[in-house]
Amino acid sequence: MTKSFGRVKAVDNLTFTVPQGICFGLLGPNGAGKTTTIEMLEGIVKPDSGSLLLFGEPASKKQFKRVGIQFQNTALQDYLKVEETLHLFASLYDRTTPVADLMTLCALTEFGDQDARKLSGGQRQRLLLALALVNDPDLIFLDEPTTGLDPQARRNFWDLINLIKAQGKSIVLTTHYMDEAQILCDDIAIMDKGHIIARGAPGQLLAQHFTGVLVQLPKTNVAGQALPIPFFEKDDQLEIMTEKVDETLQSLIELGIPLTGMQVKNANLDDLFLKLTGHELRG
Repeated sequence: MTKSFGRVKAVDNLTFTVPQGICFGLLGPNGAGKTTTIEMLEGIVKPDSGSLLLFGEPASKKQFKRVGIQFQNTALQDYLKVEETLHLFASLYDRTTPVADLMTLCALTEFGDQDARKLSGGQRQRLLLALALVNDPDLIFLDEPTTGLDPQARRNFWDLINLIKAQGKSIVLTTHYMDEAQILCDDIAIMDKGHIIARGAPGQLLAQHFTGVLVQLPKTNVAGQALPIPFFEKDDQLEIMTEKVDETLQSLIELGIPLTGMQVKNANLDDLFLKLTGHELRG
């Protein structure tokens, strides 16, 4: 599929397939074409060229009835309680999941009589997930579902997503949290400038592009001194990929570079995107 806005080609001849029953992550910084791609997959935006198959058939109203979507932002009807909101949305579909089951699955039972406007961030996200599941979909789009949540609420949400995946449903997830993608996704595609630049299981991609560990140093430690060791910059840090940590540290010591604030860690998806594109995944 291809989609342009004026002279800007947001998505450039993009082709990929998502296997059934997995959590697939579509990752990329702002401007990579990720949001446009997702909106075409959801049927919100029409591609300039190309086609979309859902469940092996050309996308149609019939196919989209089997899809559930949790948008980044969803306006809910004022003055309705949580359970009333679920019943309202359920009334729009022929095929539905029982509201009581949704409330149990998404840990909403104790909030059923509460005004939906008074929910906390984590509670609201669980309600929005329940709404995405109200039509008992086979494919669910989750668009940055944990943005703005505290760490505990995020982990609770991850547990819900794993429960849904265990039911055999397919999930397409977009997120700017790389730990989230690494934990939840069976397969990821990394986008940049309208193209997929890497595709595979998170562990597979990291093993393919990194050997050894990353040594991180504050830039201030180097103070403009030229390093004879390959490195790349990330925020206020310098990162050196090495298979021989002892030798790398000895070289830094011999150069008189202080090791204060140094960290040694395994590469993650943020590091992968920085290596592939020269800028951070979170943009």
